[in-house]
Amino acid sequence: MYQSTFNIKAQAPFDFDLSCRIFSNGDKSIKKYANNHFWQAVTVDEVTLLLYIESAGSVDDPELAVSVESEEELSPDILKSIPTTVHRIFNLGLDLKPFYEQVKSDDILSPITNRLYGLKNPSTPTLFEALVDSILEQQISLIAAHSIGNRFIKQFGSSVHLYGQDYYSYPSPEDLAHLDLEELRKCGMSSRKAEYIHDISLDIVHRDLDLEHIRKMSSTTEMIETLTSIRGVGLWTAEMSLLRGLGRLDAIPADDVGLQRIIGQYYHRDNVSQQDVRDIASSWGKWKGLASYYLIVLN
Repeated sequence: MYQSTFNIKAQAPFDFDLSCRIFSNGDKSIKKYANNHFWQAVTVDEVTLLLYIESAGSVDDPELAVSVESEEELSPDILKSIPTTVHRIFNLGLDLKPFYEQVKSDDILSPITNRLYGLKNPSTPTLFEALVDSILEQQISLIAAHSIGNRFIKQFGSSVHLYGQDYYSYPSPEDLAHLDLEELRKCGMSSRKAEYIHDISLDIVHRDLDLEHIRKMSSTTEMIETLTSIRGVGLWTAEMSLLRGLGRLDAIPADDVGLQRIIGQYYHRDNVSQQDVRDIASSWGKWKGLASYYLIVLN
Protein backbone atom coordinates (compact mmCIF):
# COMPACT_ATOMS: atom_id res chain seq x y z
CA MET A 1 0.00 0.00 0.00
CA TYR A 2 1.18 3.53 -0.83
CA GLN A 3 0.38 6.40 1.50
CA SER A 4 1.01 10.16 1.46
CA THR A 5 -0.09 12.59 4.19
CA PHE A 6 -0.34 16.37 4.34
CA ASN A 7 -2.39 19.13 5.93
CA ILE A 8 -4.71 21.65 4.24
CA LYS A 9 -5.82 24.97 5.69
CA ALA A 10 -9.43 26.11 5.26
CA GLN A 11 -11.14 29.49 5.28
CA ALA A 12 -12.56 30.16 8.75
CA PRO A 13 -15.05 29.51 10.12
CA PHE A 14 -15.36 25.84 9.22
CA ASP A 15 -16.92 23.17 11.43
CA PHE A 16 -15.60 19.90 10.00
CA ASP A 17 -17.83 17.67 12.11
CA LEU A 18 -20.98 19.64 11.37
CA SER A 19 -20.21 19.78 7.65
CA CYS A 20 -19.49 16.05 7.46
CA ARG A 21 -22.57 14.76 9.26
CA ILE A 22 -24.48 14.65 5.97
CA PHE A 23 -22.23 11.70 5.07
CA SER A 24 -22.76 9.77 8.30
CA ASN A 25 -25.30 7.44 6.70
CA GLY A 26 -23.20 6.89 3.60
CA ASP A 27 -22.00 3.58 2.20
CA LYS A 28 -18.64 2.85 3.83
CA SER A 29 -17.25 1.45 0.59
CA ILE A 30 -17.98 4.71 -1.27
CA LYS A 31 -18.10 7.74 1.03
CA LYS A 32 -18.76 7.98 4.75
CA TYR A 33 -18.17 9.96 7.95
CA ALA A 34 -17.74 8.10 11.24
CA ASN A 35 -15.70 8.53 14.42
CA ASN A 36 -14.57 12.02 13.37
CA HIS A 37 -13.10 10.71 10.12
CA PHE A 38 -14.31 11.16 6.54
CA TRP A 39 -13.27 8.92 3.70
CA GLN A 40 -14.05 8.77 0.00
CA ALA A 41 -12.70 6.91 -2.99
CA VAL A 42 -11.83 9.06 -6.01
CA THR A 43 -10.20 8.39 -9.36
CA VAL A 44 -7.53 10.77 -10.62
CA ASP A 45 -5.82 10.22 -14.00
CA GLU A 46 -7.26 6.68 -14.11
CA VAL A 47 -5.82 5.81 -10.69
CA THR A 48 -8.32 5.07 -7.92
CA LEU A 49 -7.31 6.06 -4.41
CA LEU A 50 -8.81 6.56 -0.96
CA LEU A 51 -8.95 9.94 0.76
CA TYR A 52 -8.97 9.66 4.56
CA ILE A 53 -9.53 13.01 6.29
CA GLU A 54 -9.83 14.32 9.85
CA SER A 55 -9.80 17.70 11.52
CA ALA A 56 -6.44 18.98 12.71
CA GLY A 57 -7.65 22.42 13.81
CA SER A 58 -10.64 24.24 15.23
CA VAL A 59 -13.73 25.97 13.84
CA ASP A 60 -12.00 29.37 13.85
CA ASP A 61 -8.58 28.04 12.85
CA PRO A 62 -9.53 25.13 10.59
CA GLU A 63 -7.06 22.64 9.19
CA LEU A 64 -7.53 19.17 7.74
CA ALA A 65 -5.14 16.23 7.97
CA VAL A 66 -5.36 14.31 4.70
CA SER A 67 -4.11 10.79 4.02
CA VAL A 68 -4.01 9.59 0.42
CA GLU A 69 -3.87 5.80 0.15
CA SER A 70 -3.51 3.64 -2.94
CA GLU A 71 -2.46 0.21 -4.13
CA GLU A 72 0.29 1.80 -6.20
CA GLU A 73 2.69 4.69 -5.91
CA LEU A 74 1.12 7.95 -7.03
CA SER A 75 2.74 10.36 -9.43
CA PRO A 76 3.63 13.92 -8.35
CA ASP A 77 0.91 15.24 -10.70
CA ILE A 78 -1.78 13.15 -9.01
CA LEU A 79 -0.64 14.19 -5.53
CA LYS A 80 -0.57 17.82 -6.64
CA SER A 81 -4.22 17.61 -7.71
CA ILE A 82 -5.52 16.18 -4.41
CA PRO A 83 -5.73 19.48 -2.47
CA THR A 84 -7.99 20.89 -5.21
CA THR A 85 -10.26 17.84 -4.92
CA VAL A 86 -10.45 18.18 -1.13
CA HIS A 87 -11.16 21.90 -1.45
CA ARG A 88 -14.06 21.14 -3.79
CA ILE A 89 -15.55 18.41 -1.62
CA PHE A 90 -15.71 20.63 1.47
CA ASN A 91 -15.88 24.12 -0.11
CA LEU A 92 -12.81 24.97 1.97
CA GLY A 93 -12.30 28.35 0.29
CA LEU A 94 -15.84 29.55 1.05
CA ASP A 95 -15.94 32.58 3.32
CA LEU A 96 -19.13 32.31 5.39
CA LYS A 97 -18.85 35.71 7.06
CA PRO A 98 -20.48 37.70 4.20
CA PHE A 99 -23.36 35.21 4.18
CA TYR A 100 -23.89 35.62 7.92
CA GLU A 101 -23.81 39.38 7.48
CA GLN A 102 -26.35 39.20 4.64
CA VAL A 103 -28.95 37.30 6.68
CA LYS A 104 -28.39 38.82 10.13
CA SER A 105 -31.61 40.82 9.84
CA ASP A 106 -33.64 37.73 8.88
CA ASP A 107 -35.43 36.65 12.05
CA ILE A 108 -35.58 33.04 10.83
CA LEU A 109 -32.13 32.55 9.34
CA SER A 110 -30.04 34.58 11.77
CA PRO A 111 -30.52 32.25 14.78
CA ILE A 112 -30.08 29.24 12.47
CA THR A 113 -26.69 30.50 11.25
CA ASN A 114 -25.66 30.97 14.89
CA ARG A 115 -26.65 27.40 15.63
CA LEU A 116 -24.92 26.05 12.51
CA TYR A 117 -21.89 28.33 12.70
CA GLY A 118 -19.13 27.01 10.44
CA LEU A 119 -21.34 24.74 8.34
CA LYS A 120 -20.26 24.57 4.69
CA ASN A 121 -22.25 22.81 2.01
CA PRO A 122 -20.40 19.90 0.36
CA SER A 123 -19.71 19.72 -3.36
CA THR A 124 -18.91 16.91 -5.76
CA PRO A 125 -15.40 16.76 -7.25
CA THR A 126 -16.85 17.18 -10.76
CA LEU A 127 -19.91 18.77 -12.33
CA PHE A 128 -20.56 15.47 -14.13
CA GLU A 129 -21.09 13.70 -10.80
CA ALA A 130 -23.48 16.42 -9.60
CA LEU A 131 -25.41 16.29 -12.87
CA VAL A 132 -25.84 12.52 -12.80
CA ASP A 133 -26.82 12.55 -9.11
CA SER A 134 -29.45 15.20 -9.82
CA ILE A 135 -30.86 13.23 -12.75
CA LEU A 136 -31.10 10.13 -10.55
CA GLU A 137 -33.06 12.13 -7.96
CA GLN A 138 -35.64 13.45 -10.41
CA GLN A 139 -39.17 12.76 -9.12
CA ILE A 140 -38.24 10.03 -6.62
CA SER A 141 -37.42 10.03 -2.91
CA LEU A 142 -33.89 10.72 -1.74
CA ILE A 143 -33.75 7.29 -0.08
CA ALA A 144 -34.59 5.56 -3.36
CA ALA A 145 -32.19 7.78 -5.31
CA HIS A 146 -29.30 7.09 -2.92
CA SER A 147 -29.95 3.35 -3.11
CA ILE A 148 -29.87 3.46 -6.92
CA GLY A 149 -26.81 5.71 -6.83
CA ASN A 150 -24.87 3.32 -4.60
CA ARG A 151 -25.61 0.39 -6.89
CA PHE A 152 -24.66 2.53 -9.88
CA ILE A 153 -21.29 3.47 -8.35
CA LYS A 154 -20.41 -0.08 -7.28
CA GLN A 155 -21.36 -1.58 -10.61
CA PHE A 156 -19.66 0.92 -12.92
CA GLY A 157 -17.09 2.81 -10.85
CA SER A 158 -13.43 1.94 -10.48
CA SER A 159 -12.24 0.42 -7.22
CA VAL A 160 -9.22 0.19 -4.96
CA HIS A 161 -8.63 -2.69 -2.54
CA LEU A 162 -7.35 -1.56 0.85
CA TYR A 163 -7.67 -2.90 4.40
CA GLY A 164 -9.32 -6.08 3.14
CA GLN A 165 -12.17 -4.42 1.26
CA ASP A 166 -12.99 -2.64 -2.00
CA TYR A 167 -13.67 1.11 -2.16
CA TYR A 168 -15.51 2.49 -5.19
CA SER A 169 -15.16 5.83 -6.92
CA TYR A 170 -17.79 7.59 -9.01
CA PRO A 171 -18.00 6.35 -12.62
CA SER A 172 -16.54 8.62 -15.27
CA PRO A 173 -18.15 9.41 -18.64
CA GLU A 174 -15.68 6.97 -20.17
CA ASP A 175 -16.91 4.23 -17.82
CA LEU A 176 -20.49 4.74 -18.98
CA ALA A 177 -20.36 5.72 -22.65
CA HIS A 178 -19.83 2.17 -23.96
CA LEU A 179 -22.66 0.62 -21.91
CA ASP A 180 -26.03 -0.32 -23.31
CA LEU A 181 -29.12 1.07 -21.65
CA GLU A 182 -30.19 -2.25 -20.15
CA GLU A 183 -26.97 -2.41 -18.13
CA LEU A 184 -27.70 1.01 -16.63
CA ARG A 185 -31.32 0.08 -15.94
CA LYS A 186 -30.20 -2.90 -13.81
CA CYS A 187 -29.17 -0.38 -11.13
CA GLY A 188 -32.84 0.52 -10.73
CA MET A 189 -33.03 3.72 -12.75
CA SER A 190 -35.78 4.28 -15.33
CA SER A 191 -35.23 3.83 -19.06
CA ARG A 192 -35.47 7.58 -19.57
CA LYS A 193 -32.86 8.39 -16.92
CA ALA A 194 -30.58 5.72 -18.36
CA GLU A 195 -30.90 7.42 -21.75
CA TYR A 196 -30.10 10.84 -20.31
CA ILE A 197 -27.00 9.65 -18.43
CA HIS A 198 -25.76 7.56 -21.33
CA ASP A 199 -26.22 10.38 -23.84
CA ILE A 200 -24.43 12.89 -21.61
CA SER A 201 -21.53 10.48 -21.11
CA LEU A 202 -21.31 9.81 -24.83
CA ASP A 203 -21.37 13.53 -25.67
CA ILE A 204 -18.54 14.20 -23.21
CA VAL A 205 -16.41 11.38 -24.58
CA HIS A 206 -17.03 12.56 -28.16
CA ARG A 207 -16.23 16.15 -27.06
CA ASP A 208 -19.67 17.40 -28.04
CA LEU A 209 -20.22 18.53 -24.44
CA ASP A 210 -17.62 20.24 -22.26
CA LEU A 211 -18.89 20.49 -18.70
CA GLU A 212 -15.61 21.99 -17.48
CA HIS A 213 -16.20 24.93 -19.82
CA ILE A 214 -19.29 25.73 -17.74
CA ARG A 215 -17.06 26.07 -14.67
CA LYS A 216 -15.34 29.01 -16.36
CA MET A 217 -18.55 30.94 -17.01
CA SER A 218 -19.07 33.96 -14.77
CA SER A 219 -22.87 34.06 -14.89
CA THR A 220 -25.07 31.52 -13.17
CA THR A 221 -27.82 32.42 -15.63
CA GLU A 222 -25.55 31.47 -18.53
CA MET A 223 -24.63 28.23 -16.78
CA ILE A 224 -28.30 27.36 -16.32
CA GLU A 225 -29.08 28.14 -19.97
CA THR A 226 -26.24 25.87 -21.09
CA LEU A 227 -27.22 23.01 -18.80
CA THR A 228 -30.94 23.16 -19.66
CA SER A 229 -30.05 22.81 -23.33
CA ILE A 230 -28.97 19.23 -22.50
CA ARG A 231 -31.64 16.57 -22.98
CA GLY A 232 -33.06 15.51 -19.62
CA VAL A 233 -31.88 18.60 -17.74
CA GLY A 234 -34.61 20.99 -16.62
CA LEU A 235 -34.34 24.02 -14.37
CA TRP A 236 -34.45 22.02 -11.11
CA THR A 237 -31.72 19.63 -12.29
CA ALA A 238 -29.55 22.49 -13.54
CA GLU A 239 -29.82 24.45 -10.28
CA MET A 240 -29.16 21.39 -8.14
CA SER A 241 -26.13 20.53 -10.29
CA LEU A 242 -24.67 24.01 -10.00
CA LEU A 243 -25.11 24.02 -6.22
CA ARG A 244 -23.56 20.58 -5.81
CA GLY A 245 -20.98 20.60 -8.56
CA LEU A 246 -19.75 24.19 -8.78
CA GLY A 247 -20.77 25.71 -5.47
CA ARG A 248 -22.89 28.37 -7.19
CA LEU A 249 -24.60 29.57 -4.05
CA ASP A 250 -26.84 32.05 -5.85
CA ALA A 251 -28.70 29.13 -7.45
CA ILE A 252 -31.76 27.88 -5.59
CA PRO A 253 -33.87 24.88 -6.74
CA ALA A 254 -37.16 26.67 -6.17
CA ASP A 255 -39.12 23.89 -7.92
CA ASP A 256 -38.12 21.45 -5.18
CA VAL A 257 -41.27 20.34 -3.33
CA GLY A 258 -39.31 19.54 -0.18
CA LEU A 259 -37.71 22.96 -0.12
CA GLN A 260 -41.09 24.63 -0.69
CA ARG A 261 -42.50 22.72 2.29
CA ILE A 262 -39.59 23.65 4.54
CA ILE A 263 -39.67 27.33 3.61
CA GLY A 264 -43.43 27.32 4.16
CA GLN A 265 -42.91 25.91 7.66
CA TYR A 266 -40.25 28.43 8.63
CA TYR A 267 -41.87 31.48 7.07
CA HIS A 268 -45.46 30.55 7.97
CA ARG A 269 -46.76 30.25 4.43
CA ASP A 270 -49.28 27.77 3.07
CA ASN A 271 -49.00 26.22 -0.39
CA VAL A 272 -45.64 27.77 -1.17
CA SER A 273 -44.95 28.00 -4.90
CA GLN A 274 -41.73 28.28 -6.89
CA GLN A 275 -42.25 32.04 -7.14
CA ASP A 276 -42.86 32.29 -3.39
CA VAL A 277 -39.50 30.60 -2.77
CA ARG A 278 -37.74 33.01 -5.11
CA ASP A 279 -39.48 36.00 -3.53
CA ILE A 280 -38.51 34.97 0.01
CA ALA A 281 -34.97 34.14 -1.11
CA SER A 282 -34.48 37.51 -2.81
CA SER A 283 -33.39 39.04 0.50
CA TRP A 284 -30.61 36.44 0.77
CA GLY A 285 -28.75 37.97 -2.17
CA LYS A 286 -26.12 35.76 -3.75
CA TRP A 287 -26.43 33.29 -0.88
CA LYS A 288 -29.83 31.81 -1.81
CA GLY A 289 -28.59 28.26 -2.24
CA LEU A 290 -26.55 28.26 0.95
CA ALA A 291 -29.42 29.74 2.95
CA SER A 292 -31.75 27.02 1.70
CA TYR A 293 -29.15 24.40 2.67
CA TYR A 294 -29.08 25.75 6.24
CA LEU A 295 -32.86 25.51 6.42
CA ILE A 296 -32.86 21.94 5.08
CA VAL A 297 -30.12 20.75 7.47
CA LEU A 298 -32.22 21.63 10.52
CA ASN A 299 -35.42 20.06 9.16
